[in-house]
Amino acid sequence: MADQARTPTGGIGARVKEFRTIRGFSLTELGRRAHVSTSQLSRIESGARSVSSTVEANIARALGVTVSVLHGLPYIHMLQQDRLDALLTPISSALGSWDIPPEDVPPRPLGALRAEVERIVRLRLRTHFAEIAEALPPLIVEASALAQAHASPGEHREQAHALQAELARTAAIVAYRLGFIDLARLALSRMAMAAPHSGDPAQVAIERMERSSMTHSQASRADRGVALMRVALRDLDDDGTAQTRAVRGALYLRAAQLALQEGNESGAEDWLGQARELAAQVGDVYHYSLMFGPFGVALAQMGVDNERDDHGAALRRASGMRLPEGCPPTLAAHFMIRRARAEAWTARPEEALASLREARRTAPQLTRYHPHVHETVGTLLRARPGGPAEALREFARWSGV
Repeated sequence: MADQARTPTGGIGARVKEFRTIRGFSLTELGRRAHVSTSQLSRIESGARSVSSTVEANIARALGVTVSVLHGLPYIHMLQQDRLDALLTPISSALGSWDIPPEDVPPRPLGALRAEVERIVRLRLRTHFAEIAEALPPLIVEASALAQAHASPGEHREQAHALQAELARTAAIVAYRLGFIDLARLALSRMAMAAPHSGDPAQVAIERMERSSMTHSQASRADRGVALMRVALRDLDDDGTAQTRAVRGALYLRAAQLALQEGNESGAEDWLGQARELAAQVGDVYHYSLMFGPFGVALAQMGVDNERDDHGAALRRASGMRLPEGCPPTLAAHFMIRRARAEAWTARPEEALASLREARRTAPQLTRYHPHVHETVGTLLRARPGGPAEALREFARWSGV
């Protein structure tokens, strides 16, 4: 079988060096601009050390590119193979016609449309992006027609807007995961329009959480993301239900991640402490396509360990973690990807590849496009002085590294 098209550069370190050369910066000059020591920058470029999200954002800003560009996103050659680039255009058109009354579109009853939206969410959790992208445009149009058909205040109107919000959220997640940031922002703007009319304050909080992930993920904007999480928590009262607490817990974890990206480690620990306290009260719960509980907090702490280059601590934590019953494939794959990253940086190449392959079986498209997967595969390739084994070469071809 012919090899798939490959990314021309070999990992984030190689891309940093490539852009540094284009800009005409020496290691010292880029280090000064990015507030990174020359020795650390040299090790990043050679692939001898991982890159924290804060350092990554600082380097990207100094080079005048986005973090996505440093990671090689969007992976156009892979998107074209999966036909996803062509499938995303109709989603943009459907979102652009959000408030235009559709012609000759008889919407199905609420119950029928809700069942279809629930099916799409299940596909999203299994990262079946191509199938989702094909189904979304007509569903977005139909949900818009249904919301306009139920113009009078009441339960049906709220339910129609809740379906609109969930479809917009799905469009945003798929677009963001594939590197189409402008489309993700358009979808989030539509979710922001629908969520306040859903009668569910959790929908408003979730929109804010998704927005923080997609628009405030760089270190220079992380403080605004933390402020947005504070607003979301303030407006989502703790009514004691598992549903609300699952969302509040997810907000705590998101705030911790943003604080860490900002370089505020003590702030991140404070947010994690609040999440840990809440998780001890509710256990592992799953609502609004969010799983929160002790497992989620431990997974977030693994991310903190990896960001600090304390990969041994991440592995020790992983050894005591077990996937909760009903764990969504996306969350399970994130666990495997973080474990693989720690294994690669602690000289456990066979275990790292096994974890990556397990993530591929669990959530293939999330794994294929995930920047930490590309970083880990690059690390494994460089660690093989005699050349990579065929299994690693096959995984690298599949993931586009």
